[in-house]
Amino acid sequence: MIHETPRVRFAPSPTGYLHVGGLRTALYNYLFAKKNNGTFILRIEDTDRKRFVEGAVENLINSLQWCGLEFDEGPGKEGSYGPYIQSERLDIYKNLCNELVSAGKAYYCFCTAERLDALRQEQEQNGKQKMYDKHCCNLSDSEVQANLANNLPYVIRMNIAPGLVVEFDDVIRGHISFNSEIIDDQVLLKSDGFPTYHLANVIDDHMMKITHVIRGEEWLPSTPKHVLLYQSFGWEVPQFAHLPLLLNPDRTKLSKRQGDVAVEDYRSKGYLKEALVNFVALLGWTAGDDREFYYLDELIEAFSLERVNKSGAVFDLQKLSWLNAEHLRKKTSEELLPFLRETMAEKNIPAEKFTDNYLTHVIDSMRERVQFIYEIVENAPYFFSAPQVFDESVIAKRWNEKTPELMQQLVEEFSKLSSNEKEGFETALKVVAEKYTVKTAELIHPLRLSLSGVGGGPGVYDIAMILGKEESINRIKTAIEKIK
Repeated sequence: MIHETPRVRFAPSPTGYLHVGGLRTALYNYLFAKKNNGTFILRIEDTDRKRFVEGAVENLINSLQWCGLEFDEGPGKEGSYGPYIQSERLDIYKNLCNELVSAGKAYYCFCTAERLDALRQEQEQNGKQKMYDKHCCNLSDSEVQANLANNLPYVIRMNIAPGLVVEFDDVIRGHISFNSEIIDDQVLLKSDGFPTYHLANVIDDHMMKITHVIRGEEWLPSTPKHVLLYQSFGWEVPQFAHLPLLLNPDRTKLSKRQGDVAVEDYRSKGYLKEALVNFVALLGWTAGDDREFYYLDELIEAFSLERVNKSGAVFDLQKLSWLNAEHLRKKTSEELLPFLRETMAEKNIPAEKFTDNYLTHVIDSMRERVQFIYEIVENAPYFFSAPQVFDESVIAKRWNEKTPELMQQLVEEFSKLSSNEKEGFETALKVVAEKYTVKTAELIHPLRLSLSGVGGGPGVYDIAMILGKEESINRIKTAIEKIK
């Protein structure tokens, strides 16, 4: 059952870039919230100070906003339940953790690192599960107070009662139960005064009135600890939904070792945000039909948690590239123009030499032939500078002793044109073909070679039209001179 006004959150750790798995989690939370008139919250879980990366918060926000996932509450968009950065909420965690200690639901643990290492080694040697042995749970009140008075370092651990069955319902996976015998007395508050993920996560979700916790499958083993914490505090447990793993094509867990995993990687490689969001949405979810092309507003309309799969989703780069091409073709040339100019700047192509009108014609001629905008510059450099070399295989096949004279005649016919209309170039070529009683192919292929230096690409009359009469004539003259 969906809460009337669901509140969901994306709660990343600022440890670097936004992983595509993180984007998928954020996207599903966003889609669920927007579909159900709910609230999408961004919370920064930065309590693990060893993994904190400077600038990562700004990078996360930038990446989410680039993808079109605007949060309703979060850093810089303070709502009624902030602050939304956990390191600014330390007193809240400490006070509530002390309440658990007072109620016997948690306890001080003074064990040294050496004792804990020895315990783990002993358990490993005896083939036992590695768990804390409740040693400090059995300390008397006077022993605890003496240790505190002597300023002994401590953590606070959760007191898991034996013989419990922890149960919860997952939207994606159904009914799940765990026996408390296999649940460790988890550390809740670390010796540095910072909470662990588990404590802060549960407290924040409750205080921010989160109704649905939508997160990756890797958090499923932690969920019984969280359920027990909710029960220890006497709080309502939210609805859980654990998303399937993202997999490499070989069905191993998606990792940096096998390719790019950060949103920024795909952005820098020229993927359109619409294509990346569309692709990531399909990693574990389907509307129940064969449809694969979506815009963000269409995903909102179609999305439901009930249609998210349990099984892992394979990250297929070919499909992402195909979707990129599909989204590219749906955009107008004017929309694609800034992307082309950005690529030109990266390739040190002087922007001032080319008008917007010229470049939109280039885009029009190439959009069906590329998957990425940068491929226009790579595959059709002749639109940006005259060819300096000519494809030898095309010369061998398409250029013979008659060709220079035919090309010269083409120059003369082109010179008579009063405009750069495509039809004019086509008519001029047919005039020369008829005059010399040759097939148009004997002119078309050498003309293409002269204008572009290669044997493929858009229609040759399109190339001539875009380059214009003067440039086309100059290139033909150069070809006559250079090709022997």
